[in-house]
Amino acid sequence: MRILGLAFLIFLSALNGAEVLEILHENCAQCHGKGGKVKGKVNLLEIADLDHLKGDPELLQEIIDVIDFEEMPPEDEPPLELGERKQLLAGLEALRFEAVSEQKAFVPTPIRRMNRFQYHNAVQDLFGLKCTVYSLPERMIRDHGGYFKPASGKMDHLVKVGSRPLGKSQLIEPRLAGVAAFPQDLRAEHGFDTQADHLSMSPLLMESFLKLGQSITGSQDFGPRRVGIWKEFFILDPRDKREVKVVVRERLQKFLRKAFRGRVKREVVERYVGFVDVQLARGVEFSEAMKLVAAAIISSPRFLYLYDGSGSDGDGFELASRLSFFLWGSLPDEELLKAAESGELLKEEGVQKQFSRMLKDPKLKRFCDTFPAQWLQLDRIISSVPDPEKFPEFYFLAYRDSMHMMMEPLLLFETVLIENLPVTEFIDSSFTYRSGHLEESYGKLGNPAQKRRGQVVALDFHRVPVEDRRIGGLITNAAVMTMTSGPERTHPITRGAWLAGVIFNNPPEPPPADVPTLGEKPKEGEEHLTLRERLSMHRERSDCRGCHEQIDPLGFALENFNAIGKWREKYDNGRKVNMEGVLFRKHKFTNVIEFKDVLLLEKERFVRGLAGHLLTFSLGRKLSPADQIALDEIVEKSAIEGYRMKSLLREVVFSKPFRAKASQANK
Repeated sequence: MRILGLAFLIFLSALNGAEVLEILHENCAQCHGKGGKVKGKVNLLEIADLDHLKGDPELLQEIIDVIDFEEMPPEDEPPLELGERKQLLAGLEALRFEAVSEQKAFVPTPIRRMNRFQYHNAVQDLFGLKCTVYSLPERMIRDHGGYFKPASGKMDHLVKVGSRPLGKSQLIEPRLAGVAAFPQDLRAEHGFDTQADHLSMSPLLMESFLKLGQSITGSQDFGPRRVGIWKEFFILDPRDKREVKVVVRERLQKFLRKAFRGRVKREVVERYVGFVDVQLARGVEFSEAMKLVAAAIISSPRFLYLYDGSGSDGDGFELASRLSFFLWGSLPDEELLKAAESGELLKEEGVQKQFSRMLKDPKLKRFCDTFPAQWLQLDRIISSVPDPEKFPEFYFLAYRDSMHMMMEPLLLFETVLIENLPVTEFIDSSFTYRSGHLEESYGKLGNPAQKRRGQVVALDFHRVPVEDRRIGGLITNAAVMTMTSGPERTHPITRGAWLAGVIFNNPPEPPPADVPTLGEKPKEGEEHLTLRERLSMHRERSDCRGCHEQIDPLGFALENFNAIGKWREKYDNGRKVNMEGVLFRKHKFTNVIEFKDVLLLEKERFVRGLAGHLLTFSLGRKLSPADQIALDEIVEKSAIEGYRMKSLLREVVFSKPFRAKASQANK
C-alpha cells in the first residue's frame, strides 16, 4: 500500500500521465484486449485516452486494486518493474483523485430502516427500559459480571461471559413478555446487516412492525417496574393543575424529539396530541392512551427509517444520528441532540468532545456486539460440525468447543478498543483470553496452568500472555480455524478467501459454478498426497488461476492448524505439512510466525482494510472510488498515533464521507 501526498500524486501524473496507457497496453492488453481476448470483461484497448479512463472511476479503482495487490500481471506473465509499477500506481491514483474531485460528491446512502438490533436498542433507550425488549441471539458475547467498563480504559484479567451457542439458558433474561423479534436481517455478501440495499420495507414487514409496536406497549411487563420514563410520560401527576392537553403536548414534544432524532414540526406534534385527545374523549384511561400513541410513534416511518437530512433544517442532527447508530446502535441521547441543536456538533472540537464521551459510555458494548462478530464472520462457527469420530475432543457433554472459541477473538477486540491498543494486536497479539476448556482444546499450544473444565453457563476467561507467537491475534485462533474448515479436513481456499476479505478487505470473486468441489476424503489412489497436491487441479483452469494466486498463499499459511485449530506437523498419512509461500509476490515465509511478520510488514494494507470495513458498517453502503481517497487519509492520520483503535475510529468519524451532509452527497 502506498499513501502519497495528493500534490505529489498530481505532479507524478502530469509528469508521466502519457505513459500510463502505454504501460497498461504493453503489460496487460495481451489478456485484456489483444486478439479479442477479454478477461474479466475489461478491454483495455477500448481506452483511447486518460479522459476515457477518468470517466469510469469504478474501472479505474479496479485497475488500481489489482495492481496494488500484485494480482496483475498474473504469475505466468513478466512482472512490472518496481519503478514502473510505482509510476503506474501514482498516475492512476492521481487520475482517480481528479475524477472524484470533478464529481464533487460522495455516493449518498439510500434511505434504510433500522435493523432489528438497532430497533431493539432504540426502543429500549426511548422508554428507558430496565430489561430487554426481545432476546437477540446474534449477541454472541454476554457480560455476566459487569466487566465491560469502557470509561476505565482497562479490561479485567478475569471476565465472566455467556455465549450464544450455550442454548436457551443464554436467552433467559428479563424481557417484555409477549414480545417476539422479527426475523434476523440479511447480511450483505462480505458485509454487514447495516447495508441499505438489504434493509427495505415490504408491506408484510411494515405490518410486523405495527404489531411489534403494539405488543411492546401492550406487554404485561410494560409498566412502572420496567419502564424508566413511566412516571414522567405515562402517569398524570395529580399535583399538576394544567389542562391535560397541555401536559400531553409537552410530553410528546420531548418524546418525539428523541424518537425522531431532531426538531419536530408543530403540525406533527399536534397530530399525535389530537390522537391522544380522541382516545381520552372515548373514555380510555390516560396511561392507556399514552401507550397507544407511543406504539404509533415507534411504528412511524420517521422512527423506523434512517436517512441523512432527518433533521428539519439539515443541521447537525443527521451527524448526531450517524454517530449514535455507528457507536451505540441506537438513538442519539439528549446531550448529543443538544450538541446538534446548538451547532456544537458542526465544529471539530464539538465532534471530538462527543466522540470521546461516547467511547466511555457503556452503550459502546452494542458496537462490540455487532461490528466484530460480523467483520470476522463468526456466525459461521455456529454451523461448524467437525466429525465427532475424528475430532471427539471438540464436543463436551451436550455442548461444543465453539461456545468457548468465539469468546477469544471477541474479548481480544473489546480489549484492543477499551485499552486503545494498536490494531496490529489483531494480527499478532501479546495476550489473549482463555477459558480452561479452551486451553485444553488447544492442546500443546495451550497454557496448562489454566486448565479448568465443567463450566457451561457463565464462563470464566482469564487474560494470559501469548508466549508462543504461533497463536494469538485473530487469524490463528481456534474459532477462525474451525469455521473455515470442513467436517474432516481444513479448507485452505476458504481460509485464504477469509483472510483476503476480512484482513485486507479484498475478497475474491466467487468461483465458477462448474468447478467441482474437493471431497472431504482423498479419492482412491490419492491417499498419499498432501492437500496442496490434491488442490493443484484447481490451478490448472485459466479462469481459476488468478484467484488461486491471490488466496492460496494465504490459506496454506495456516495449514499447520487442523480442522479444530490444533497444531500439527504432519497429515494423517504421515506427509509433512507444507505451508511455505510468498505474500504479494515479494514476502517469502516458511512458518506461521514468519507469515505474521510479513503481514505486519504490510500493516498499512490491513489498517486500510479495517478502516474500509468500519466505514462500510457506519455508512450503510458499499464504498465508492471517492471513499478510497478518504481511506488513504484515514490510514495516514491514524499512523501518527501508532494505528491505535480509538485513533482509527476517530479518523473514520472525522473523514469526509462520514461527515458529508445529505445535500453534499446528492450534489
